[in-house]
Amino acid sequence: MSYIDWFVLIVTLIAVIAYGIYKSTHEKNLDSYFKSNNSMSWFLILLSIMGTQASAITFLSAPGQAYTDGMRFVQYYFGLPFAMIVLCITFVPIFHKLKVYTAYEFLEHRFDLRTRALTSILFLVSRGLSTGISIYAPSIILSSLLGWNIYLTNLIMGGLLIIYTITGGAKAVAYTQMQQLFIVFTGMFLAGYMVVKLMPEGIGFTEAIDVAARMGKMNTIVTHIDLTDSTWWKDKYNLWSGLIGGFFLALSYFGTDQSQVGRYLTAKDIKESRMGLLMNGLVKVPMQYLILLVGALVFAFYLFYSSPVLFNEKLNSKLSSSVLQDLNRRQDSLNAATKAYALQLSNAVKVDAPEKVAKAELNLKKVVYAKEELRKEAKSLVKVSDLTADTNDTNYIFLYFVLHHLPKGLVGLLIAVIFLSAWGSIAAALNSLSSSTVIDLYKRMWVTTQSDTHYYRVSKWITLFWGVFCIVTAMFATKLGSLIEAVNILGSLFYGTMLGIFVVAFYLKKVQSVAVFYAAIAAEIAVIVIYIAEIVSFLWLNVIGCLMVVAASLIIQAAVGKCKNKPTIS
Repeated sequence: MSYIDWFVLIVTLIAVIAYGIYKSTHEKNLDSYFKSNNSMSWFLILLSIMGTQASAITFLSAPGQAYTDGMRFVQYYFGLPFAMIVLCITFVPIFHKLKVYTAYEFLEHRFDLRTRALTSILFLVSRGLSTGISIYAPSIILSSLLGWNIYLTNLIMGGLLIIYTITGGAKAVAYTQMQQLFIVFTGMFLAGYMVVKLMPEGIGFTEAIDVAARMGKMNTIVTHIDLTDSTWWKDKYNLWSGLIGGFFLALSYFGTDQSQVGRYLTAKDIKESRMGLLMNGLVKVPMQYLILLVGALVFAFYLFYSSPVLFNEKLNSKLSSSVLQDLNRRQDSLNAATKAYALQLSNAVKVDAPEKVAKAELNLKKVVYAKEELRKEAKSLVKVSDLTADTNDTNYIFLYFVLHHLPKGLVGLLIAVIFLSAWGSIAAALNSLSSSTVIDLYKRMWVTTQSDTHYYRVSKWITLFWGVFCIVTAMFATKLGSLIEAVNILGSLFYGTMLGIFVVAFYLKKVQSVAVFYAAIAAEIAVIVIYIAEIVSFLWLNVIGCLMVVAASLIIQAAVGKCKNKPTIS
């Protein structure tokens, strides 16, 4: 990067850190540290929820996801608006009525301490691991920019985030996320604008989208249904897995994951929480669509300009000079053919010549396929020289475009975008990990009679513990491929079970603690086995986990009879 880019990057990051530290001066007790004294408006709730979701993974990996697999990933969010409605009707009123710090406090009221602790532990494991992956995402950038070892950059990035988070609390996180999202949206808009602006003369937004669509990258909605086909169940992104599986995932994420529940528990009242959630349901799908659209535009861009064999340039060092020269020579030839056929296709479309359009489209698809085969060949050669190398470079596609094609200053801003989105989501995650550990385990089970000041101080140390845990997790994240998929898969392994526990708590009043506790353990084991056996796509794991907890709870309750327990909440 140029000096201008470094200046923009550093000034932007320092400004946000300073703002967070300034806001953190008011965080002096548990209520302010975790719940911001219930002072947040719906607008800040919305920004905080979006900021927690929109990690560096979203802006680093999502464009690469669209580049390689098209726009169909957006279907993953189709169930979100419906989940927000259910949450506003069921979850929000009860959480506010009980004045809880964490979602899991409610489960002790409904069942017992054991069920509360189990659900909290499921959350801590899933969120701790996924936050480690979130630390790894910006480390990729730092490693690419400075040429540092990825493990060293994990330490640096994680260390900065720990300091940033410990100094603040829920209010500091929310207010800094407001600044972060403004910069993030500005940066992504400019990135999309520049992709189109850099296209060859005569190729605008419409032409770029058209050629991307003809190459299968604008496949926004996939409606095919074949329940008898086992591969249909393994298809990760179609309308039905998005509506049904996405609904269950969103319901569990926003209803049972403390990193999100903690965002709307800071609201002034129920109305503000509901408004923040409903607006999130309206905004999230178009926001994610536009981020993916940037990836589709980048794909179109590289039809007219030369693309590398491997977007992760560090992998080139694992190939011999002769092998690399041969790969680059063949790639140059394919790049020239791609540009020629892409221009032919666009020109044929403009003059409305169907035969020429069909011929150019077929030729372009053949060349694009040949480039993908060359990429696979290059990756296999890298694997021959280094079996431990991570050859999935989806996460590097957008980063490569930013570093090699955007003008000075904008590069620094886009890198700042990815850093800031990482800090916002990770800070919120660490805050929620600390709150659940302190409130659900430490204060409730281990040290129960200390002062509020003691628990406030312990919260800082537990935040430090989870920060170190997430850094260690980040060290093992290099083999996970597309990070945006990895995080969602990880959540799906636990969220269905957690949601099932809450569904039983809310709707099955006759089911008592013993039944739901053992049903949850059985369901979690079954979900992990199903995932390992690769029976269905990960989105269906949320549905399966939830329904298994419900069904098993009813069966166990019927078998053991009505158990003595605390009165239920009406």
